[in-house]
Amino acid sequence: MVPGILGKKIGMTQIFTDDGIKVPVTVIEAGPCQVQAVKTTEKDGYNSVQLGYQDTRESRVNKPQRVYAKAKGLSPKKFVREIRCEEDPGVEVGAEITNKVIQVGDFLDIVGTSKGKGFQGGVRRHGWRGGVDTHGSMSHRAPGSIGQSSYPSRVFKGLRMAGHMGNAQVTVQNLEVVVVNQEDNTIAVKGAVPGANGTFVIIRYAKKKALAERVSQEEEAQAPQADAGSEDKPKEGNKE
Repeated sequence: MVPGILGKKIGMTQIFTDDGIKVPVTVIEAGPCQVQAVKTTEKDGYNSVQLGYQDTRESRVNKPQRVYAKAKGLSPKKFVREIRCEEDPGVEVGAEITNKVIQVGDFLDIVGTSKGKGFQGGVRRHGWRGGVDTHGSMSHRAPGSIGQSSYPSRVFKGLRMAGHMGNAQVTVQNLEVVVVNQEDNTIAVKGAVPGANGTFVIIRYAKKKALAERVSQEEEAQAPQADAGSEDKPKEGNKE
């Protein structure tokens, strides 16, 4: 089974539950995607599936991708990414993957590129409080001292300073699926997704949520055994 799909962020809106609760959601066009390549442990050392999303002209892709697509009888895609699989995905090259792999109630990890904010100061980039605005202060948003004197006489690596903000890969985890529309290949997830409207995203099954559910199931399975063992023990107290 393919553990994810590629898509495009449409935008944010809101829906109302049966109880009248307003839920902010992000609408994503999930697929359809074309399987470009399949890798297995026996041949490549790991299991994965390479997906391509949104058709494009041949002149828009580089020559290796163009030659590979022509040899496999595939159409060139604008957005191509590889998704790791725990087991053999069980699909063939050229197969189509739609949002049918996602169901309402699933939890997803969505990878996108955050909006670029350019060069920003520490107050906006890192949330610094800033200096006082009165009593003759002359350092309202200035970073202040960044180093030490005699020891170590240098600036430590990783010090938070002004610099380029945004335009980086961001993963938002455990987003719940609230709507799946197979007619137009869209899904709606609860919460926000990184990136501007129209940007490509990678949609994967949530790793931590699945792990938490698996741990809870194991604990529930072990709970009756513990109770059964406690019944066999003799009760303490009055021995008469």
